[in-house]
Amino acid sequence: MVTLLFLSFVLLLFLGIPVAFSLGLSSLIYLVGSGIPLMVIPQRMFAGINSFTLLCVPGFILAGNLMSQGGISDRIVRFSNALVGHIRGGLAQGNVVASMVFGGVSGTAVADVSSLGAILIPAMHKEGYDMEFSCAITASSACLGPIIPPSMPMIIAGTLTGLSVGKLFLAGAIPGLLIGFIMMAVTYWLSVKRNYPKRPKPDRKTFWSEIYGGIWAVLMIVFIFAGILNGWFSPTEASAVACVYAVFVGLFVYKDLKLGDIPRILKESAVMSAGILTLVALANVFAWILASERIPQLVARTLLSITENKFLIILLINLFLLFVGMFMETIAALMTLFPTLLAVLTQVGVDPIQAAMICVLNLVVGLITPPVGVCLFVASSIGKIPINRITAANIPYLLVCLLVLILVSYIPALSTWLPSFLMN
Repeated sequence: MVTLLFLSFVLLLFLGIPVAFSLGLSSLIYLVGSGIPLMVIPQRMFAGINSFTLLCVPGFILAGNLMSQGGISDRIVRFSNALVGHIRGGLAQGNVVASMVFGGVSGTAVADVSSLGAILIPAMHKEGYDMEFSCAITASSACLGPIIPPSMPMIIAGTLTGLSVGKLFLAGAIPGLLIGFIMMAVTYWLSVKRNYPKRPKPDRKTFWSEIYGGIWAVLMIVFIFAGILNGWFSPTEASAVACVYAVFVGLFVYKDLKLGDIPRILKESAVMSAGILTLVALANVFAWILASERIPQLVARTLLSITENKFLIILLINLFLLFVGMFMETIAALMTLFPTLLAVLTQVGVDPIQAAMICVLNLVVGLITPPVGVCLFVASSIGKIPINRITAANIPYLLVCLLVLILVSYIPALSTWLPSFLMN
């Protein structure tokens, strides 16, 4: 029956059925074939989302939507251009910086590439950048969203295993910044090589005006982390505080948010949250079946029978997750695989926080790898060019992500030093 479970899941994915429903339908097929009461489905679905920590998800989604529709996307772009626009390839550099800032607000890659991409991709093409390059850098820099805190995958990882969400947030800070800065270096090299334009340096008045406009987004990130680190509120409560902050900034600082907009934003956020939580709930049914069939133990024994060398185990898991990320959505993959792989990694001496960072980084890379690279598809729809052209232009940035993945995999301090320094 386990074979039937996996075959039906893979078949449904190839038929184009959304991942959440593929998980649910394959689980249903297994339960019917095994004679297990179908009451298990609602029970496990409820158990999967019955978590106080998971309230972070709708909270941060709502905060991100309030800030975005309250004018933050445009101001982050202008803020970023004021900082780095005068460098060669300035608008491309600003694209990366904007993603680093926006990632600290939204926590999701798709929100980043759709919100910022709608502004930056046409603007970059108008200034003389190749459309393939414009889409590629937008899609790749959007991957900073799930890495730089707050991060939806980190919330899921913490919920699944009981790891501190605050520590997981901090674990992503250094790897996220590292990816961002290396992407900027690669962008500069490509810009010089291709003679991409740079913007004139803004005068003092314009510079400080743009900095003031974007600093509110940065202050939101600082305020959230100061609160979590000092014990003022939990990550879930922080998401609620972020919503209040976003309403205040949108109504009284930027003044782009109107009271009449809030019901629509609430509805859109509810739909987005429902999609993610439905995926989490159905993935929990699938994960329960795997646990009942002792698949995690089988995977662990198989890996450890190949080798017990820590470095080789990390390499094997990286290769496996990179392959999975090419076909499976990040949260669904975490739900079904992370507890098992965490057990294997900790058994060979990997710190649990580092293990979580390794798994999340691997699956985030899947957002920019075909055939199911979600960020590539969104950028393709904005730029109106075939995805294969974006994929080719994206190779330098994909290599950046893989380089940082290797560093995080074999240098524990990159993901564990900041959480241990600030939260112990």
